[in-house]
Amino acid sequence: MRKIVLLFFVGLLSYGVSAQEKMAKIEFKTETLDYGDIAKGSDGVRVFEFTNTGTAPLVISKVSSSCGCTIPKKPEAPIMPGDSGEIQVKYDTNRVGPIRKAITVISNADTPTKILKIKGTVKDSQGTE
Repeated sequence: MRKIVLLFFVGLLSYGVSAQEKMAKIEFKTETLDYGDIAKGSDGVRVFEFTNTGTAPLVISKVSSSCGCTIPKKPEAPIMPGDSGEIQVKYDTNRVGPIRKAITVISNADTPTKILKIKGTVKDSQGTE
């Protein structure tokens, strides 16, 4: 009987240890960036800021956009717990009209896929779309 109780206790203890696994967690300052009204040909670079609020290093493995007019740039090094990082997004502002694009972020975080959005309007030099 003692052996059974001991095995049960060891099993329960090992389950508790594995349940407390270290995990990265990504928290963005904002998940939507609003360019507002911007002029054709102006600077299209914006930044999504985030923090690793988890207990393990955060590794962003891939960042992609919904079209070729938006170029995202991910951090190359792991983001340690408590540290911050950024994902840079460059939109081609030579395209006049509304901006509605999605950026997909894939990482080792507890939520492995995050969708970020950019929006706004690019206006030509006469102030029309």
